[in-house]
Amino acid sequence: MIRFTTDSIEMPVLDERKVCRWIKSVAADYGFAVGNINYIFCSDERELEVNRQFLGHDYYTDVITFDYSTPSTLNGDIFISLDTVRSNAEMVETSFDHELLRIIIHGVLHLTGQGDKTPETKVQMTAKEESALTKWQQIQ
Repeated sequence: MIRFTTDSIEMPVLDERKVCRWIKSVAADYGFAVGNINYIFCSDERELEVNRQFLGHDYYTDVITFDYSTPSTLNGDIFISLDTVRSNAEMVETSFDHELLRIIIHGVLHLTGQGDKTPETKVQMTAKEESALTKWQQIQ
């Protein structure tokens, strides 16, 4: 089950059914079923609080993924700062909706085991995001 909730911020407009079909399709591309994935949309301040409390990091970020997956099933909590999604969209001159979809699937890619800590893995992550965003256009 995929759930979308908010933490002290307004829920973004999403076609949740389509997003869920898309996530399941991308997960299947990597050999996974979807178990329980919780998206928590929040503010920069809440994201920073989560980053400090659970990861010991003192900086803002767009997404934090907590992975509880098994070898065949994706499970996790994905915190997304809508403030940072909005500022990133402006910075790269894309729409908020497009950037939000990119970050939604970025969290799923983390659950499949994809990292982004090195220059090489960042390039791979970006390519996988782009592939998933192309797939988004095909989802009914």
